[in-house]
Amino acid sequence: MNAEEARLEMSRLAAELEKHNRLYYTDATPEVSDKDYDQLFRDLELLEDVHPDLASPNSPTKRVGGEPIDGFEQRAHVIPMLSIDDVFSEEEMGDFFARLQKNLGRDTIDVTIEPKIDGVAVSIVYRNGELEYAVTRGDGSRGDDITENVRTIGRVPLRLPEGAPPVFEVRGEIFMPNEGFAEMNRERDEQGLQAFVNPRNAAAGALKLLDSREVAKRPLDFLAHGIGQIEGIELASVKEFHALLKEMGLPANEPIWEKDSLEGVVDAVRELDVLRHSLAYGTDGAVVKVNLFEDQQQLGFTSRAPKWASAFKYPPEQKETVLREITVQVGRTGTLTPVAELDPVFVSGTTVRRATLHNQDEIDRKDIRIGDTVLIEKAGEIIPAVVRVLPEKRPLNAEPYKLYDEVGGKCPVCDSGIERAEGFVAWKCVNFVCPAKAANQIKLFVSRKALDIDGVGTIVAEKLVERGVVETVLDLFALEEESLGILNLGTIESPRMLGPKNAAKIVSTAKRAETAPLSRWIYALGIPQVGESAGRELARLHRDFKETFSSPILKDLRTFKTGQRKEDHEELAKYQIASEVGPTVAGSILDYAASEAGQAFLKRLEELEINPQSDNYMPDMAALMEQAADGSGGGEFPLAGKTFVVTGTLSQPRNDIKARIQDLGGKVAGSVSKNTDYLLAGEGGGSKLTKAESLGVAVIDEAGLEDLIG
Repeated sequence: MNAEEARLEMSRLAAELEKHNRLYYTDATPEVSDKDYDQLFRDLELLEDVHPDLASPNSPTKRVGGEPIDGFEQRAHVIPMLSIDDVFSEEEMGDFFARLQKNLGRDTIDVTIEPKIDGVAVSIVYRNGELEYAVTRGDGSRGDDITENVRTIGRVPLRLPEGAPPVFEVRGEIFMPNEGFAEMNRERDEQGLQAFVNPRNAAAGALKLLDSREVAKRPLDFLAHGIGQIEGIELASVKEFHALLKEMGLPANEPIWEKDSLEGVVDAVRELDVLRHSLAYGTDGAVVKVNLFEDQQQLGFTSRAPKWASAFKYPPEQKETVLREITVQVGRTGTLTPVAELDPVFVSGTTVRRATLHNQDEIDRKDIRIGDTVLIEKAGEIIPAVVRVLPEKRPLNAEPYKLYDEVGGKCPVCDSGIERAEGFVAWKCVNFVCPAKAANQIKLFVSRKALDIDGVGTIVAEKLVERGVVETVLDLFALEEESLGILNLGTIESPRMLGPKNAAKIVSTAKRAETAPLSRWIYALGIPQVGESAGRELARLHRDFKETFSSPILKDLRTFKTGQRKEDHEELAKYQIASEVGPTVAGSILDYAASEAGQAFLKRLEELEINPQSDNYMPDMAALMEQAADGSGGGEFPLAGKTFVVTGTLSQPRNDIKARIQDLGGKVAGSVSKNTDYLLAGEGGGSKLTKAESLGVAVIDEAGLEDLIG
């Protein structure tokens, strides 16, 4: 299709996707399957790839995030974004209501009551129906422009339906839902990272990230509760504002009560205190607002807060109980997590018997001991947490708890040794075949980005381990179709066999995976800090696993301190090592190589006669670059050391061209920077072409690429 046809189709697809986003996130009435939605999304992605100059900054594809930015710019609020004064008792709420009655000169005052969301205040401005920018509250006058991060939040519409006000500033809270917060902390515990204290801190930390692609991975949400600047429409009340939010597909804070007396306000505040424990997000109060905007205008503001609103703050619900025992669970990645076993206590709507203690550092910081009387609350209304110890009630014989000593330095599941890596807070089982983590390792190992072994999903992986068919990931290469076909995926009472067709698929694709390149094998192992890009760079520096695991390059690199440059090291400079492989990655690889798991892995590879080879080996990058520069050819890798960015419409699929550049020694980045050597631009280079020209980056076409290759 031509450019105009593409523009119209992209607009249609974007509108269709936004409609389905509203139906899914706001109305909870989806009309299409995930598969159909994904197809619409891919269609739009492909068109934007071919016509990048026509892509809208508010395209639904922006939900996945973009390139990192250098820092947040400050932006002024057109209307100051003020705080709300708090009250802490029903008596103080009575004083607030009495002031409303006095200043408005009547006994009955129409007010609304809604939950006070425990999140981060934000202003989102729409102009002509398009999301223009989003800003944090900041000091009330100016805040951080976090537009790119807010675009990744699924419930924030990128464009409003027809009939939207020409200018519409919506104010609300960005927060982390309780379930999402709980799952993220579970994952951080597994990775040996410090857990977040509460959902609000987690949400605030996410919004401060400069890489919106990372923000897109966080389970953030948004609810609107206030109005700023608005043009082209007159609203009379909070009630009408909420109706407009619904019409525009913007998620509104709910539930909301409408009352006209102090008794009604107190009843609503008490009702919300019970209800809030079942809401999907954390609440720490009830916000009371005068309903009519005319009344709000008459009441006015102080220097920091409106006189027509007040926030009733609930005291945090904490209960005392006794910590009777600390048990240790082994997670899917081998992480040992201490868990407090408590005398049952009713907190925030449920009975709590257990609370995670996260790791030894958390236990030490709070000085938690068996037998202690402790205060319990629910972090984010969902995760039972030990807030603090009551030392005055501590038994005389209570000793400091040391996880390592309690488990005798052994994994409670497989009795193997445990270790704590430098820079991490968690102890981990070192046993490569520990049943507690084997299934999860298999799922990564067979994934598409790793070795791409078909037919081994979550259930099959878990049953392979549970039935004792597989102990390590490498056992997948010894499976036989006949025995695999009768694998029971169900129970003894209700058996469900894998079947011969599925078994044949697993065995055949496992055979194919034996010859997968070294870079994929390195990534498939799931070594901490070693992702896809690091795997490819490691494969460039080493021929096979033996060379990687005994690498003098990595041994030198491991000794580097923060702030040092690899280019200043005489031995390392010639390798031109990419930023994806630094001291942390080098240490992770060498630690794994020296571990029992790493040694067992190499031995098993030899037994299976599998020896993955690098398909991009070219360690001495400096020599290759020198050869290319002096005209002697650069050997097989004439693009060695050069960084490319690819944009626009080209004669071949972009991924094919990227793969060719990498095969010839070049690197391909996603965005143009001062470190870019060449922008390979096809028809319609868009913003990348503009940026390349502003930075003085060389712009070439496909013929220019062929000249470089020679």
